[in-house]
Amino acid sequence: MNVIIRNAKVIDENSTFHNQTVSLKIKNGTIEAIAASIKEESGYKEIEISGLHVSQGWFDSSVSLGEPGFEDRETIKNGLEVAAKSGFTGIALQPNTFPVLDNQSQINFVKQKATNAVTDLFPIGALTKNSEATDLAELFDMKNAGAIAFGDYNKSISNANLLKIALQYVQDFDGLVIAFCQNQNLKGNGVANEGITSTRLGLKGIPSLAEELDVARNLFLLEYTGGKMHIPTVSTAKSVALIKEAKAKGLNVTCSVAVHHLTVTDEKLESFDSRYKVAPPLRTEIDRKALIKGILNDTIDCITSDHNPIDIEQKKMEFDMAKSGTIGLESAFGALNTVLPIEVIIKKLTAAKAFFQIENQSIEIGNKANLTFFTTDNNWHFTKENILSKSKNSAFLGQKMKGKVVGVYNNKTLILA
Repeated sequence: MNVIIRNAKVIDENSTFHNQTVSLKIKNGTIEAIAASIKEESGYKEIEISGLHVSQGWFDSSVSLGEPGFEDRETIKNGLEVAAKSGFTGIALQPNTFPVLDNQSQINFVKQKATNAVTDLFPIGALTKNSEATDLAELFDMKNAGAIAFGDYNKSISNANLLKIALQYVQDFDGLVIAFCQNQNLKGNGVANEGITSTRLGLKGIPSLAEELDVARNLFLLEYTGGKMHIPTVSTAKSVALIKEAKAKGLNVTCSVAVHHLTVTDEKLESFDSRYKVAPPLRTEIDRKALIKGILNDTIDCITSDHNPIDIEQKKMEFDMAKSGTIGLESAFGALNTVLPIEVIIKKLTAAKAFFQIENQSIEIGNKANLTFFTTDNNWHFTKENILSKSKNSAFLGQKMKGKVVGVYNNKTLILA
């Protein structure tokens, strides 16, 4: 599809057009011209919206979809359409399917399912067989099939030696280990952040120490082995401090934070609404502010929606029994735009491409068009009508949003939200 984008403000620190309002001409998937004005031309679809912004296409480093095995939660086809209309031209697919994505054939299956989609799908292979933390999965074979990293979704590896071996092994083919941090023994039967709110509500607490102890241990292992580690969805002030210290030592570690941990705290649990049950749990306002600071000083490398659709049977029940997880693709940008500067948001929604070794082209003439379009000023509230996912377990219902995604252009195709 050939497109002319008129009067859009470029937000791309790597582009010579950064912070300039320009028009873009896209032909056969390539940016053919960028100028103050571009003449009309037949065969081109034109987009001109008041307050329009354009950036490199966004990438989400943690998305669960369900297929294969949990198609009632979400399918790959619909999930990729949701991602596109939410502004994401690429997603990293978590391996928490049935069967688990722990071998070459499973990686090939999900990649085949994503053929011809506007949003690119990059599978994460399970680090261990069936994500059971007993034996390493077929890491090298999955790498050759297209897996961009290896990790067991929301599961910590209690066996330190197994994680050590994984970190050593993947260095032979420049692999990336994703190490979720939550000590299961310290978590126990906890369902909410251990603190004033959980005590008052009578909910079993998960101490911050459960995350921080595993962060510290995993960083020690990384220092011993070398290699690359990504720590997903950090949620406490101490975790940020530990990672900042590790980076100062020169360790090759990156980390992400989920949108909900930047915008929502455990005070939301007053209603006992299971939509707010996530892993790691919602933390305190002190932690939320520390995470924001970690974003601003670049200790935290990227932001993820940590999109995790859950079927109603496992979500709409007693808080203690409900499954953890929230969908987040549709609400990610609008929620972030209430707490962070726009340039920071775009930077953190595109930065993960670098350490996941995904092609990242800036907005320049001659480059491939992989773009996200959005506005920044309009205020609105997120409702059920804004949910495009099959599952409706959103922690953002009723929350104030700012700015909206207009659409994306990728793989020679334009999709408007």
